[in-house]
Amino acid sequence: MNLKRLLVFVLVISHVFCLETIAGDIAKKTTELTGLQAKIKQISRSVSNLKTKKNSLLTELKKLDTQYGKSAVILRRLDDQANKLKHSIARNRQQIQKKQQQINSQKHDLENQVKAAYGMGRNERIKLILNQQNPSLSGRMMVYYDYLNKARLKKIARIDEDMQALHDLELEHLKETTVLEDKLEKRKREQSVFLQTKIKHQTLLAKIKKQVFSKKQQLGRFKLSEKKLKSLIYSLQQTLDDFPFEDGGVKEFAKLKGKLAWPVKGSLLKKFGAQRSGSHWDGVLIKAKEGADIRVVTRGRVVFADWLRGYGLLTIIDHGKGYMTLYAFNQSLYKTVGDWVEAGAVIATVGKSGGQSTAGLYFGIRKKGKPVNPVKWCRKIRHGKVG
Repeated sequence: MNLKRLLVFVLVISHVFCLETIAGDIAKKTTELTGLQAKIKQISRSVSNLKTKKNSLLTELKKLDTQYGKSAVILRRLDDQANKLKHSIARNRQQIQKKQQQINSQKHDLENQVKAAYGMGRNERIKLILNQQNPSLSGRMMVYYDYLNKARLKKIARIDEDMQALHDLELEHLKETTVLEDKLEKRKREQSVFLQTKIKHQTLLAKIKKQVFSKKQQLGRFKLSEKKLKSLIYSLQQTLDDFPFEDGGVKEFAKLKGKLAWPVKGSLLKKFGAQRSGSHWDGVLIKAKEGADIRVVTRGRVVFADWLRGYGLLTIIDHGKGYMTLYAFNQSLYKTVGDWVEAGAVIATVGKSGGQSTAGLYFGIRKKGKPVNPVKWCRKIRHGKVG
């Protein structure tokens, strides 16, 4: 009997210890689960912060691209104005020199006339009137004398006019010089803003590059950019009016295949259909000097001129009959929506907008929304060079 009680007591004690062990394991697992959940939340917050940071960087990129482009336009405009003023001042200086030479010549002629009159003697007119010995000679001399006086008066009047003209030219010269100095001072200030923006832009690009993206993430970014562009082109086509052509004036886009001029001079860096981080180039990338002029390939109407993710500062031109040309990664945009542009007109300048590390132009052609190879539409490429 005592043995049975002992066995029961041992079993009870063993069961209690077993329950305590299980309870301890449960508590441990619960603590581990809580810690794991906390880590998951922390990682989720980190991912969310990265997405927010990424979007913030892209927003800042758009802002800097736009500001950089505007500064470039202002600088170019100031340079053009300054050059025109310099040419005007140079012409003005030549006119002043020419007018001064005319005045000096007229003064010299007047001096000769005065000397001639002096050579005839003082009171010569009275002597001629009183001279009765040779009336015919006296008459001719009187006519000659009157001619000299009239010529002298004309010379004096012309000198006065030229002196006034010279004075006006000198005032204009002073005014233009003052305006030029003001333009150059404005250019100096704008150049400072331009350089500061450029430094900020480079710093931002470095930050963006530090973000680690897998090939899958890069592909996702390109796909998203392409989707946005396709959506944009589709919406533009839905809202466009019929493209008006002048009779006998401009050829339809379809008839220009193989004849279009390239929009910029440079080397073909990426061909149509080339690999682009798992995606493909739906246009061509032309490496060109930053700030170089970009010209529209043929007559058209601007239907988009703004910043677009993945393409930076972008201009889209409608050429009618479902054809459009695209010009991206620009430094600055010179045309706005609704502007008509003739073939060869400057619409933008080459840049690095949209996060590009190398200056170049993305050039694309769309036929009813579908990408077509620009190489087949533009003039032949020679030794990898276009334009």
